[in-house]
Amino acid sequence: MTRKAPRSDAPPALPPLRALEVRNLATIRSLNLDFSAGLSVFTGETGAGKSIIVDALGLLLGSRSNTDLIRSGEDDLLVTGHWGEEIASRRVTTQSRSTARLDGEVVSLRELQDWAQKRLTIHWQHSAVSLLTPANQRALLDRQVDAEHATYAQAYRDWQDARTRLDRLRATERERARQLDLLQFQSREISELNPQLGEEEPLQADLSRLANLDTIAQSAAGALHLLSDGDENALGYLNEATRALNAGARFDDTTAQLQSELRDAVASIQAVVGELRAVAEGQAPDPEELARVETRLGALGKLRAKYGPTLEDVLNFHAQVETELAELTRDEQDAGTLDTEVDALRERVQAAGEKLDAARRKRAAPLAEDLLGVIRQLGMPHARLAFHLGALAEPGPHGLSDVTLHFNANPGEDLAPLADVASGGELSRVMLAISTVLGADTPAVVFDEVDAGIGGSAAHAVAEQLRALARTRQVLVVTHLAQIAARADHHFKVEKSVEDGRTVSRVRLLSGDERLEEIARMLSGHASGAALEHARELLTSRT
Repeated sequence: MTRKAPRSDAPPALPPLRALEVRNLATIRSLNLDFSAGLSVFTGETGAGKSIIVDALGLLLGSRSNTDLIRSGEDDLLVTGHWGEEIASRRVTTQSRSTARLDGEVVSLRELQDWAQKRLTIHWQHSAVSLLTPANQRALLDRQVDAEHATYAQAYRDWQDARTRLDRLRATERERARQLDLLQFQSREISELNPQLGEEEPLQADLSRLANLDTIAQSAAGALHLLSDGDENALGYLNEATRALNAGARFDDTTAQLQSELRDAVASIQAVVGELRAVAEGQAPDPEELARVETRLGALGKLRAKYGPTLEDVLNFHAQVETELAELTRDEQDAGTLDTEVDALRERVQAAGEKLDAARRKRAAPLAEDLLGVIRQLGMPHARLAFHLGALAEPGPHGLSDVTLHFNANPGEDLAPLADVASGGELSRVMLAISTVLGADTPAVVFDEVDAGIGGSAAHAVAEQLRALARTRQVLVVTHLAQIAARADHHFKVEKSVEDGRTVSRVRLLSGDERLEEIARMLSGHASGAALEHARELLTSRT
């Protein structure tokens, strides 16, 4: 009887994945898929592009965009996911630009990632390797003791902050005085000038104008001469042209309209003439104003040279200096009590760490038992697994102890660190067990060929585990195993073809007969009579 995954009993409150739309991703030109609850599988020939579906969902989870994913000859790719009535999308262009949206509104990639991670989990084809890192092994157990871990982490941060401040205070008086003097000088130098972001551009414009007042006045005078002041000028000709139309305007509406437009032109030019006269007569050089602008620009340039290279950098540097000054001042004020505070915080870390270790030990054995219940069904009947807590010499960021997974699949052999004794196939099965026991915190869970290297009776066990998980979660699986495909509620086939000289991948939901033939192909490479009969047996046994 298949062991139930302990954390899959209560369905998530968030909706599952309802639909996926993909445009111009790798060999996919256009794809629209509708999903339902239960277990959905994706199968197809090797190289058909089955994992492209996972790549598309990975983009919605915030995975790094790669322009190589964009279909050749296209400018961008677009992936859109529908969770209930909510919509998430991500567009990637050939210029490496990425745009994320939630319900049509542009958001940061981190916002999309945080949103999607509550709704979707992906177990990639090679993610079993992540089990080899001590940090990931510790995280498996610490997911069971979130509250105790959070309390310890905060106590540790407080202790480290206090120790850092104390270390600064214990520096030599001369060094601290030198640092204070330097920071105060830097702060005063910037504060006295009081630079404003964006002020250099208008100052440069003023400098250019003030330095060229004579040229400005002369050009205005030249324009005045041509428009109004010369013996022959534009206004004079325009006025004559207006009068010349008087006779015709009495008999022709078009001529009257043109005469009206000429009068408007005269009025406009007269207004321009007035402004030009003001420019020509009012552009007297002002040495004091010119000197003021030059001095200000020079002072700003010196600040940029010392603290830049940009004015924004100067302001950021000033803010950093003010923060450091405040910290040094606070340290001076707290010097009398900081030693006592550090000791008290160290005791708090110790107490929180002991509670964390106690909680870890309480949850370690039941969790290992849950995992073993699945691992033994996956073709390793003699496997043993345990979480090992090893005391640290000094409290660390994650507790008083290291947490490592110890494992052995062979009877009579001692447990040893998982990274030292597990083969690739064993590691994949342990990962699959963890995925089914712990990896169902989201309404939709995707497995990308995590069944690699598994066959025989273990394949049936894997299929049953995925089917059990799919009772309370929406499960999407990219697989090459007929045993898993036969257990699915929905079977999609990924096919690759050549259209107009271009490779195109398509995905379609299989009907009953099509599904039988596909499972037969997966069993023997072609739909022979024996393969079809075997496929029919697999499909019948799922019920």
